[in-house]
Amino acid sequence: MSTPEANTIQPKTSTLDMSNLLGRMSGSQTSAPFTVCLEAKNLNLYYGTTRALIDVNVQIPKQQVTAFIGPSGCGKSTLLRCFNRMNDLVDNCSIKGQVLLDNDDIYHQAVKVPLLRRRVGMVFQKPNPFPKSIFENVAYGLRTMGVKNKKILSESVERALNGAALWDEVKDRLDSNGLSLSGGQQQRLVIARAIALEPEVLLLDEPCSALDPIATAKIEELLVELKDRFTIVIVTHNMQQAARVSNFTAFMHLGEMVEFSDTTTLFTTPKSERTNDYITGRFG
Repeated sequence: MSTPEANTIQPKTSTLDMSNLLGRMSGSQTSAPFTVCLEAKNLNLYYGTTRALIDVNVQIPKQQVTAFIGPSGCGKSTLLRCFNRMNDLVDNCSIKGQVLLDNDDIYHQAVKVPLLRRRVGMVFQKPNPFPKSIFENVAYGLRTMGVKNKKILSESVERALNGAALWDEVKDRLDSNGLSLSGGQQQRLVIARAIALEPEVLLLDEPCSALDPIATAKIEELLVELKDRFTIVIVTHNMQQAARVSNFTAFMHLGEMVEFSDTTTLFTTPKSERTNDYITGRFG
């Protein structure tokens, strides 16, 4: 983690309404010690010879919501995809350093990637339900793991849809195609599909960017509820969203982890001038 400047930078006058930024849903912010779930240690990522992540060090708290913010191209999504090895699918991508899940290096040669991705689920920017029924969308991961018992599948699907705050809306049409749902419902369906496997960590890469404000609010409320069961990491361009849903926030710039803190501290008394300039609208 980058060494903070010696003197704390006080937020300057800005058109940004900081009281609104730290909205009513902002999590309980604390500087107390936390249990680490995920950790990046001296992490460097290259696309060919281009260095996209530069000596990133960060600890992700267990069963909290952590938001990654920063301008486009700063490395937020690239770092997120390191946590379940999605970057393995990118040609000419190489990684140096460590990523630890419960203190185990997920890039060790003995790690089975499919099992890792069961433990670390991911939801992408655009909802991507399968062209299957609502039921089969949620049951898909369980079936691939060999679960065949109809009772177990039905109970797991209902539990996941309840967890994604979607059950009441779809319980009478589980045989309908998942693609028939609205955009916000599709995104919650995808979240249900991810949590049906009971992962330890849920990664979300700008999950609300394609949604309207009402659907966005439902997703945000859902994330606050889900943190009691899962460690959640979300990439967002929306600083108001980061303030509303996250307990901790990391600011990235040009591939570097500039600053990491509890959300209230980062938005009100950032230590880095770059962080301050970003949250007050001077760049980005």
